[in-house]
Amino acid sequence: MQLKFDPQKPIFLGIAEWLEDAILSGVYGEEGQVPSTTEISMNYNINPATALKGVNLLVEAGILYKRRGLGMFVATGARAKLLSRRQDQFFGDFVEPLVGEAKRLEISRPNLQTMIERGYDK
Repeated sequence: MQLKFDPQKPIFLGIAEWLEDAILSGVYGEEGQVPSTTEISMNYNINPATALKGVNLLVEAGILYKRRGLGMFVATGARAKLLSRRQDQFFGDFVEPLVGEAKRLEISRPNLQTMIERGYDK
């Protein structure tokens, strides 16, 4: 997976999101090792402290953990935790505004459901 930095976000957040995306997509499975902060900083030409800050966000969230002398690994249950958090975020970022706009446009619940189903079929 390629790391692409969003100029609107701090680099350390981009690193954390990149690792989260890799875990969600199965690139790094539970109990699997993730790249070290040194590898990340060298591969993407960023400051090692910045890479560490992004990784530490995931450690604090219980997504990654450190095995002394071996590196960083994906915690058991990390994928489920990420899915739950991202689904909640998706609801707030997309579903609530969508429903609000549908109500303003007087789109009925059944019509909105039909539109969503049509979107899935594309």
